[in-house]
Amino acid sequence: MKILKAACIAFVMILAIPAAVRYSQLRANAADGVSPGASVADRDGHLRVPDDYRTTYQLLGSWAIAAGDGGGSKEIHVVYASPGVIDAYRKDKRFPDGAVLIKEVFKATTSEMTTGTVSRAGALKGWFVMVKDTPNKHPDNALWGDGWGWSWFEAGDRSRMTTTNYKAQCLACHVPARTSDWVYVDGYPPLKN
Repeated sequence: MKILKAACIAFVMILAIPAAVRYSQLRANAADGVSPGASVADRDGHLRVPDDYRTTYQLLGSWAIAAGDGGGSKEIHVVYASPGVIDAYRKDKRFPDGAVLIKEVFKATTSEMTTGTVSRAGALKGWFVMVKDTPNKHPDNALWGDGWGWSWFEAGDRSRMTTTNYKAQCLACHVPARTSDWVYVDGYPPLKN
């Protein structure tokens, strides 16, 4: 029985070691400024939504976008950062080159609960992906500029970008956050010391 127990423990350890090594490498790379964004952007600067962001990225926070009628929210935004970005930002108060931010945008569902009127995430509308790019690696690509790669993906097809020009389709929403590197950092408690 002891041999079987030891064999089971050894088997579990063998399975767990590669995952732990991969996670620690991702965290170390992000903290050192090594580009975790390389797996999100191809050599031409086309972005994609990574399959595993919910399990390997860090949760930054969420936003509720108020409905026009004052009855709850119309959207819920949930934002993730690639591994190590939070620690790097807290250290230097800037996003390291290669940092990836992924915002999930959900239609909100609002209903009455015992705590009052509550809005929660409903159907997924899509993803907004940003990759920090200090050296401007893709100067001829209209998705890149002002220190970031920018792109929107509809929920129906996470592999197809619908953004064609970040200046026309993304930047206007981020103008109020220009002084904080185009990101609304005040809404993300993990970035605060």
